[in-house]
Amino acid sequence: MDSMFNLTSSFQPSGDQPLAIEELSKGIQKGQQHQVLMGATGTGKTFTMANVIQKVNKPTIIIAPNKTLAAQLFTEMKELFPDNAVGFFISYYDYYQPEAYVPTSDTYIAKDSSVNDDIDKMRHEATRNLFERKDVIIIASVSCIYGMGSPQTYAKQVVVLNTDMELERDEFLRQLVAIQYSRNDMSLKRGSFRVRGDVVDILPSHEKNTAIRVEFFGDEVETISFIDSLTGKIRKKVSALSIYPNSHYVTEKEDLRSVVREILEDLGTRLREFKTSDKLVEYQRLEQKTMHDVELLEELGFCPGIENYSRYLTGKKPGEPPPTLLNYFPEGFLTIVDESHITIPQIGGMFRGDQSRKETLVNYGFRLPSALDNRPLNFDEFLEHTSHLLYVSATPGKWEYKVCKGQFSEQVVRPTGILDPEINLFPATNQVDHAYGEIKKTIAKGFRVLVTTLTKKMAEDLTEYLDSLGIKVKYLHADIDSIERVELIRDLRKGEYDVLVGINLLREGLDLPEVALVIVMDADKAGFLRSKSSLIQIVGRAARNIQGTVNFYADEVTEAIKDCMDETARRRQKQTKWNQDQGIDPKTIIKKLPQGLREIYGLSDKNTKESDPAGPDLLKKFNITNQKQLEKMIKTKTNEMKKAAAALDFESAAEIRDTIAALEDMILIFSK
Repeated sequence: MDSMFNLTSSFQPSGDQPLAIEELSKGIQKGQQHQVLMGATGTGKTFTMANVIQKVNKPTIIIAPNKTLAAQLFTEMKELFPDNAVGFFISYYDYYQPEAYVPTSDTYIAKDSSVNDDIDKMRHEATRNLFERKDVIIIASVSCIYGMGSPQTYAKQVVVLNTDMELERDEFLRQLVAIQYSRNDMSLKRGSFRVRGDVVDILPSHEKNTAIRVEFFGDEVETISFIDSLTGKIRKKVSALSIYPNSHYVTEKEDLRSVVREILEDLGTRLREFKTSDKLVEYQRLEQKTMHDVELLEELGFCPGIENYSRYLTGKKPGEPPPTLLNYFPEGFLTIVDESHITIPQIGGMFRGDQSRKETLVNYGFRLPSALDNRPLNFDEFLEHTSHLLYVSATPGKWEYKVCKGQFSEQVVRPTGILDPEINLFPATNQVDHAYGEIKKTIAKGFRVLVTTLTKKMAEDLTEYLDSLGIKVKYLHADIDSIERVELIRDLRKGEYDVLVGINLLREGLDLPEVALVIVMDADKAGFLRSKSSLIQIVGRAARNIQGTVNFYADEVTEAIKDCMDETARRRQKQTKWNQDQGIDPKTIIKKLPQGLREIYGLSDKNTKESDPAGPDLLKKFNITNQKQLEKMIKTKTNEMKKAAAALDFESAAEIRDTIAALEDMILIFSK
């Protein structure tokens, strides 16, 4: 049977890849649950994964250990499978402070978060693809094992439209409200609709710029069109479509009544327990909080913290695993765990940390016991939800080797012939000054540099020091949001700056062929960040460039350093022999810059740099010299855009919209 996945690439598998692809594909087809691909950095593990996906012909989820790597994998898979449904599913929080209570100081911390609207859109598109297509590849972070709405309930709430179907306009509006869409006749935003007579415009949860227009004639749907959300210009007419809910936590009105009854029954039971134990403060807290939530559920079908009632909404019993993204996949799907030595411990640890915090909230009357069931899967439940697991890493952990009974596919030879980089040892005493000299030499050759430190303070100080010496340097830290992080790495490749400094963000999966030098500060300090596994991963960042080298700054050769250097020497020996046998001259990987997430999804670019040529030209054109003038011009252009749209001059309105977006990006210049 022909594969539904169409892998598009000018390259063919080579080196160790053909054997690895064959072994892994056969294992999956035979029903093997656990397999390991031990692939050295730069050997094309992603390309091997793609070939396995095409060969086994199964919907696939690829789980990455962090958002940066997930984004990189997404852009790569999007390029390799342009005709298939490649989705992105990570946590949609740019900032998240979970609800918590500290009994020792009697401190209650309310939930506080900042939701990234762009990522929420991508999550909705991912689940929509799983309902509508079979050729699906979802790249996810470990948040995919966290509880979400039931796919069965979600699917039941999808609004299906056909032209000429009988449907009253007001009934259609009620259906939209029921699936968490809000009415906004002034501004059409994602997850909202507007009404103008017999015309209803909806901006779906998975879209940003393309809205749906439904026109009624009496009690019939006359036409259905896709339109530009700003100008209203019709892009395409269709005869049928489905509108998916604006939240994964939705339920039918009839079901909601039984949900409320069940919540109130459990509330009564819990209040009696508190009263019997003479816990009157806890009694009052729980009654007040829960009754407020119940009132909102009855009136709106939704409430803040609705995830704490997910067990009632999904019909699960206490203690049962919640539905997760994995439940949205059909049976027999393929799960690839990338950088498994990091990802597997994350999956195992999420459940324990979550339960400890919530047990305190429940015991002190801030939440019903049902809050404990809004949780990630524990490790055993994760395994039960998967049929075929492929663990991919340059340094697989002990657990992966154990479940695969010591059998694994190794991928050490690089198709380009590049050897693992040479490792140089230098004393840590004058590491900063020596590193500065090495950085200058590397930049002079036209290459980039990665520097990894042990502490945030050192990373910040080193960044400031190098900047003061005229080095174009950036500091990659945890406070940078997911999409901006990806753009920052792209900017390094583009040469907008030459040095990237980080802590543990530079280890796994960053594919940067322009990097010819990796610097490891304090390589001899004991700890996880300087373990054998971590050092091997760090060394791999220089394995895409033929001139790649690694500098370890250490005053002693630790066991981790020795093991790392021994393994690197073993790989270099095998790679050298392959090159000699095949007559290969090593070449630096030539890899074009991938599209950014914003380009792929058509999102607003909030991170346009001052070097963007459109920026300074616009400021000069409108004679803008300060932020106040800029804000005034944005207001003027917004009024012009509205007037053009009202006059049905949609082309002018769209052009003005683009100008406004570029002007808004320039606020960054004056806010520096």
